Amino acid sequence: MKHIKRTATSVALAASALLVSACSSGTSPHTTQNAADGRPIVNKENWPKKIPTSGLTKGLTLPLEAYMASYEDQVAVEQAASDLQQSCMKDYGIDLTLPLAGANPPPSDNDANIERRYGITDRAEAEKYGYELPPALQEHTTQTMRDLSGVEVEVLTGHTKPEPPENPKDVKAGEPLAAPGQGTKPARAEYNGQKLKTGGCIGWSKEQLGLRETDPTFVAQLAGDSLMQSMKDDKVIRAIAAWSSCMGGKGHSGLADPYKAMDQGVTSDGNPTPESIALAVDDIDCKTQTDLVKIWSGVESAIEDKQIADNQSQLTGIREQHGKEVAAARKQMAALTQ
Repeated sequence: MKHIKRTATSVALAASALLVSACSSGTSPHTTQNAADGRPIVNKENWPKKIPTSGLTKGLTLPLEAYMASYEDQVAVEQAASDLQQSCMKDYGIDLTLPLAGANPPPSDNDANIERRYGITDRAEAEKYGYELPPALQEHTTQTMRDLSGVEVEVLTGHTKPEPPENPKDVKAGEPLAAPGQGTKPARAEYNGQKLKTGGCIGWSKEQLGLRETDPTFVAQLAGDSLMQSMKDDKVIRAIAAWSSCMGGKGHSGLADPYKAMDQGVTSDGNPTPESIALAVDDIDCKTQTDLVKIWSGVESAIEDKQIADNQSQLTGIREQHGKEVAAARKQMAALTQ
């Protein structure tokens, strides 16, 4: 991830757009090394902290974060599901190694993206990287998986392998060759003398962990709404205006809010420049001088408290379901190490 541009409408949802992609436990097989360079595929040292430990957001949380799944919990659920899927495939005589979860962590622990919710907030990082992410978070660990045969896809997914497009050139870069549910048919009834599971091994793994298809963006959408509402509050408007004036006094005129500074400071190649670093440091110094982060987060916390009160039943259900899934995942992973 080279660029970290954030806008008021997307900052709260940015973290959720990043896929959980590879592991959690420190025990085998989760200590697999990257054969290419000897580094561990999963490095927990690069995982985001649940609560910031430095910068202007040190110790800061928002009320809705209590209802968001942490990155560690997301990884645990994904890894447990992968372990079950591999075990299920083996029951059909198919050896399959799936990518480890947790290999490519996002910059923030959850959908609040608190470290950059109000723009950049860590001066020590700004002095080194400007508006860019630290190098460790700009790297991407690629885990290769062998191409699955048609029958292997059926056993894994419960449907046939998607047909490739007649003209591969029509597929845009980064898009799947076939969208879920398109170009596929129900899988065969059995393989190697065993009946295929409903939804394949993937569907079975979800059933074993009690995973439910709930709206994955409800809490993040509330958080996005709270951010937008907070920007209309008089106290926040005054604080942002004071920050903008401070930035103007340092030679950075025309910056209406911290997001504009981020847009201006992010470089085209992901490498900080002396100019972008100077802008970033002044940005944070002006936030400190105007107490922007404390004022803004205080206003937003009050908004989120009301959101929680208005949606208490649904939010409680989401948190309870998260708890059940994570508990089942950790129990499954613990069983593998015994």
